[in-house]
Amino acid sequence: MCQISFDTLLEIQLEAEDRGYATRWTSVDALRSQVKEEVVVLQSLMREERGGAVRAYRCLLLFSTVDARDVGGIATIDLDPARFESLERLDRDPDVRKALARMFSLALGGISMVSKK
Repeated sequence: MCQISFDTLLEIQLEAEDRGYATRWTSVDALRSQVKEEVVVLQSLMREERGGAVRAYRCLLLFSTVDARDVGGIATIDLDPARFESLERLDRDPDVRKALARMFSLALGGISMVSKK
């Protein structure tokens, strides 16, 4: 599990566009229209392998939505393996507690699946 900045999410989106990954928003503008400019929680879900090498990591994103007050959204996005490995992982420390508190806060407001534009 990682917490990433909104700017990092934008970079991941651009990388996904450049690499032709299918699991992403259609554009940065589409992402901006749905994801509030706040910290995003990212959790790996699965990996895609080709020829014995990892091509991409599919991750869940938990985020605050732009158009709903205190409501979270969940979507998936593919990450390049080098980008995934570069992210700071959360372990048993105060950051983990903060991330979990954020997740539960979003859940209390309601979480719904978000169809990417």
